[in-house]
Amino acid sequence: MSDLKKYINKRKESDESFSLNFDEGYQSFKIGLLLKEARENAGITQEELAIRLSTKKSAISRIENHAEDVKLSTLEKFASSLGKNIEVRIY
Repeated sequence: MSDLKKYINKRKESDESFSLNFDEGYQSFKIGLLLKEARENAGITQEELAIRLSTKKSAISRIENHAEDVKLSTLEKFASSLGKNIEVRIY
């Protein structure tokens, strides 16, 4: 386990607020990262995707970098424009 993971685990154990905020922030980060990775794997720039979605490049950047408040319908449009689907699982 890396030093960073050890630190995060130790901090989460001792600080409930950190634990809650970290997990929530990490999920948003992970969604944005998955979207960015899907776009890059499709060989599409943010600007090209923005044109496909009739929006601005800054909106695509905001979704990829700050995905904490993205609607499911937006995620579906994003994925659809890349020829992909969104799968939601509860477990």
